[in-house]
Amino acid sequence: MSKNDIAYCGLYCAECPNHTGVIADLARDLRKELSNYKFDKTAEMLSKISFFKDFEKYDDCYTVLGAMVKMRCGKTCRDGGGNPSCKIKRCVIKHKI
Repeated sequence: MSKNDIAYCGLYCAECPNHTGVIADLARDLRKELSNYKFDKTAEMLSKISFFKDFEKYDDCYTVLGAMVKMRCGKTCRDGGGNPSCKIKRCVIKHKI
């Protein structure tokens, strides 16, 4: 483990799902399968059954999965990656801590 594996906030990047990409990969794969099966049509049909009423929100779910696909850090914040608007990161860099 190197110093760069520890984010300015103290998180261990090597285990962070944004750095490993595990959640982004799963979200990408699920979106692909849902699209392959044209599950939007199934969800539309199911949403008309009271027990499956939550499927009315399928489009929102698909959109959230799309956002999750983007949850990736190519580099740790100490290597120039991470959230550029992170207050902790900006403070540490500014004060050279």
